[in-house]
Amino acid sequence: MEGDFIKINEWLLPLSWFYGLGVGFRNFLFEVGLLKSRAYKTPVISVGNITVGGTGKTPHVEYLVRLLQDKVRVAVLSRGYKRKSSGFIIADKDTPMEQIGDEPYQMKQKFPDVTIAVDKKRTRGIELLTSEESDKANDVILLDDAFQHRYVKPGVNILLVDYHRLIIYDKLLPAGRLREPLKGKNRADIVIVTKCPKELKPMEFRVITRAMGLFPYQHLYFTTLEYEPLYPVFPNAGCAATPLQLSEQNVLLLTGIASPRQLTEDLSPKVKSLTALTFPDHHQFRHKDIRRLNETFKAMPSPKCIVTTEKDATRLTTAEGLSDEVKRNLFVLPVRINFMSDQEESFNQNIIGYITKNSRKSILGKPKEEPKPNTSSPAADKPRTISFK
Repeated sequence: MEGDFIKINEWLLPLSWFYGLGVGFRNFLFEVGLLKSRAYKTPVISVGNITVGGTGKTPHVEYLVRLLQDKVRVAVLSRGYKRKSSGFIIADKDTPMEQIGDEPYQMKQKFPDVTIAVDKKRTRGIELLTSEESDKANDVILLDDAFQHRYVKPGVNILLVDYHRLIIYDKLLPAGRLREPLKGKNRADIVIVTKCPKELKPMEFRVITRAMGLFPYQHLYFTTLEYEPLYPVFPNAGCAATPLQLSEQNVLLLTGIASPRQLTEDLSPKVKSLTALTFPDHHQFRHKDIRRLNETFKAMPSPKCIVTTEKDATRLTTAEGLSDEVKRNLFVLPVRINFMSDQEESFNQNIIGYITKNSRKSILGKPKEEPKPNTSSPAADKPRTISFK
């Protein structure tokens, strides 16, 4: 049922009250204009949340990329969480994961022709990505995890809410996992309840819709996770394309993500046995972690395999010390999102309609490769700060 993963630490509620004062004051400064939010002529779509932990941001950003990449020049701008670099970086096919972070690296591997950039200062990143001085000024910017980055005022603000941790039942940090008060949801143009059970009944849709208490201008959608076929992390290590008969396998589920519980519950009924090896979100696998992985897998009975996420795989490919046995049996479980209750077309039209109305030219009516006219942009008169190839 909805909200079933929520655990409130009641004894920390006084600290949550003080935390709420600080966050509320910051939001007040933006609302009265003492802190400035900047809007852009180029369409900007933000995808984020107001909770700590995974709500499925990356699969939803990837959905938008698939929707738009054949229609417009689309760029994804991320902070690049836990990267070992600073400033503005545009990824290419050879950019190492450590320089841009695991999630941007994952997207660049899946969408090599899409511009993937990282910059902690999103305003600067948007200016550089939309500057007509570059040889490929982008038509649409997708901001990954930027709902609370209020220095940018996106044209469409998408708020993701985990079905199992509905924000209406949660509390502020540190007692709960909310990063700002519940009224922060009022900034969203679109709210998506993610990770819904596939068997969600019409009555449950109506109950959640009423409970969310959205305004008439806000659109509410529901999505569920769809798992795709497994593929090997190390295809040259002598492993099969996929493990034979997953239902007969003893599976070691290796995760370093914020919310692995849904994946555990989805996978458990489909395998012979499941052993979970969990690490914190964005965890950098060290020698002791790899040794633990090797030993845990070696001790498991055959037939056996290891299943991990796409994000974790980006960090495992550079990890040192993996045994040959682990490499031969390590597989990725890709995930996509599906809209429920026949909502996909409505969502797509909302996104494309916004871009059509707000682009600087009729980009959706022209081929993506057509040369761009020399028009002005918000950053056109700024000095160039990066060399584009």
